[in-house]
Amino acid sequence: MPPLAVCANGAMVFDSGTGQVLAAHVLEPATLERVAEAVARALPSAALAAERIEPGSRSAMEMEFVTTPRYEHAWEYPRGTEVPDAEIAAGPAVKLLVRAPGMGSAAMRDLLAPEIGGYVDLTFSTDDGLVEIAAPGVTKARGLSDVAADVGVAAADVIAFGDMPNDVSMLSWAQHGVAMKNAHPELLTVADEVTASNNDSGVALVLERWWG
Repeated sequence: MPPLAVCANGAMVFDSGTGQVLAAHVLEPATLERVAEAVARALPSAALAAERIEPGSRSAMEMEFVTTPRYEHAWEYPRGTEVPDAEIAAGPAVKLLVRAPGMGSAAMRDLLAPEIGGYVDLTFSTDDGLVEIAAPGVTKARGLSDVAADVGVAAADVIAFGDMPNDVSMLSWAQHGVAMKNAHPELLTVADEVTASNNDSGVALVLERWWG
């Protein structure tokens, strides 16, 4: 079985050995444009970024990260190509990121959900003013369940680990969902178990019970 990786909150699956893209669920340009207009209304100070990969791409290395001019990266070691605001919707994307430094991510999601929640999927993986948007129904649970079905593994045989709201669907789908001790409160409410924090080998402590 090839080493498979579920990425972009479930929007993309690729063979991490060869880099070949096996599946990509994209936001089409028309949807991206509609979302950008809604963000401008609900969060006028926000900036956007998109993770693009063309359907049919042969390698995950072909992914492109583009940002609008005011976008401030939430992660260390920023990357990306700056494009005009109007070009953020120029091509299909597996993920659209909405960035508003100084705001809480949950507050951003709650403001955007009434505007766009009916036709995209919204989540976040940091509290630092960042919301991540995918095609409707595309979540980590969707990506993981698709891979599990392809390799003949049932949800009853899956353990999942997480620490932020973008992991909620995955922990709910798996037979045994494990949250880190320092996980976001929204994840703690759905977890079957809470282990030690990310910095205290929480994943390893659980795995060692079965394979130590």
